[in-house]
Amino acid sequence: MLDDTDLRLLTALQKDAHLTAQELGDILNLSPSQAGRRRQRLEAEGYIEGYIARLSPGHLGLSVQAFIQVQLGTHGPEQSQSFASLISTRAEIVSAWTLTGDADYLLRAFCEDLNALNRLIHEVLLPHAAVSRVQSQIVMDQLKKDAPLPT
Repeated sequence: MLDDTDLRLLTALQKDAHLTAQELGDILNLSPSQAGRRRQRLEAEGYIEGYIARLSPGHLGLSVQAFIQVQLGTHGPEQSQSFASLISTRAEIVSAWTLTGDADYLLRAFCEDLNALNRLIHEVLLPHAAVSRVQSQIVMDQLKKDAPLPT
């Protein structure tokens, strides 16, 4: 079970993963060693999956963000595994979900430009044997950045 201090610790780390044990202790009114032990326990128990740097797509020359819905024509385990293997090899596809509804998959992709997105769709996704339909939506603006999880 998470107590209020654990939740406050998780909230603080989502805002700034670089917080030292001293800084966490100051925020939580704990000693640095107590704050550090709590963080280690939450890491060991899987509440904290890792620490990453959030990069700026624009600074990296990735000017097009798109969501791509993919519908498979056949839904056997082999087709699903083959499609999952394909998307795992593509760096421009940064996340993927399986869905209920019309689309089987939702992919989030960052590309250099529209031509790169077009190549991804027409030269990579559509040629896959199990894919029957691909629909993309280009992001015009992101009104809310990927936010921390509610704690």
